[in-house]
Amino acid sequence: MGSIDTPKNPENGSRTLPPATDAYATYEGDENEMPPRATEMTLPVESDAIKKRKASMLPLEVGTRVLCRWRDSKYHPVKVIERRKMQSVGSIDYEYYVHYTEFNRRLDEWVKLEQLDLDSVETVVDEKVEDKVTSLKMTRHQKRKIDETHVEGHEELDAASLREHEEFTKVKNIATIELGRYEIETWYFSPFPPEYNDCLKLYFCEFCLNFMKRKEQLQRHMKKCDLKHPPGDEIYRSGTLSMFEIDGKKNKVYGQNLCYLAKLFLDHKTLYYDVDLFLFYILCECDDRGCHMVGYFSKEKHSEESYNLACILTLPPYQRKGYGKFLIAFSYELSKKEGKVGTPERPLSDLGLLSYRGYWTRVLLDILKRHKGNISIKELSDMTAIKAEDILTTLQSLELIQYRKGQHVICADPKVLDRHLKAAGRGGLEVDVSKLIWTPYKEQG
Repeated sequence: MGSIDTPKNPENGSRTLPPATDAYATYEGDENEMPPRATEMTLPVESDAIKKRKASMLPLEVGTRVLCRWRDSKYHPVKVIERRKMQSVGSIDYEYYVHYTEFNRRLDEWVKLEQLDLDSVETVVDEKVEDKVTSLKMTRHQKRKIDETHVEGHEELDAASLREHEEFTKVKNIATIELGRYEIETWYFSPFPPEYNDCLKLYFCEFCLNFMKRKEQLQRHMKKCDLKHPPGDEIYRSGTLSMFEIDGKKNKVYGQNLCYLAKLFLDHKTLYYDVDLFLFYILCECDDRGCHMVGYFSKEKHSEESYNLACILTLPPYQRKGYGKFLIAFSYELSKKEGKVGTPERPLSDLGLLSYRGYWTRVLLDILKRHKGNISIKELSDMTAIKAEDILTTLQSLELIQYRKGQHVICADPKVLDRHLKAAGRGGLEVDVSKLIWTPYKEQG
């Protein structure tokens, strides 16, 4: 699950055009996943012997650990993931694709040799031995942080499949994209067609989501593209916010392009080329230039498991504005219209569970406050369209439910409810149900 105006967006690695100049300020991921501002390092003047020793190290092997100068001009520990030869006159130079070892893969990038401190090079060691030694040295909090960073979203994969996934997607193939008035740094690998393998930047039409290799191609396309909003039906309009429903069968190319785009920001997303089975709900900010996508969620047309959401993303320039919470709430409003209970597709990532647990907590506790606890699990489910199992696990995690005489009893002390509501934080943007004009999907013919 994933996430998106000022001239400079200081948190998600996105920027309005022309680009911002403060690289550290343009990062917009989780601030806890951003390399800390480390101490400046001043390298001593090198003797010929030291230069000779460093030259013998090159090129660095894949797996080498070393300190790397990041965009904040400070040095941070990295691991070399891949290397490639660079075009240079009279010598063979390499650049290295590195992973900042304490942080999420979204920060991985290509760096030049001069960014690496060769005095800090560590010998390549066996991964299993290294992991065991590192595990012994880490505190419980550090282990949990590393687990969240490296396994997030891959709970369904066994060890072998996880290794295969990470090997296949280890190097970001597209570094940046241009979408509307934003230039956005990508986070992860996305399996674009082979003809785009040599592109570091792609240019997207923000309305039809066609992508091109060059700016001139996009400019020519925009003169011919007559779309000013996503294809499909507008089912919600409130102020400057609109929601469009796109049928993957009717708009196959748009659905596939959306999946390519989303994969750049979702590490765990499975890319579906067969989008016929899905409906896509595109949230837009609207102005006099058109309706600009800020995020989306998808859902299966027919789900035997009662899934009301398959994938969710708020684009980086629009994150931390409450749009993710809005999308979750919107998926449940559709479930209410269908007369069904719903639940997000499993497995949920740690961050996905956190988002949903926050939504469930706010919705359920608001009702419990009004009814003073005199309500059953089934009644809560009927009122909210939240699956009974999700209600049960949420209330149990808050220690608001007990099992007495063969049945679950809700304990709703007003002070306890207020404390939990405060901890759950703000609910984000409200869905104005009166502005939702929608008929549940039915297969034609």
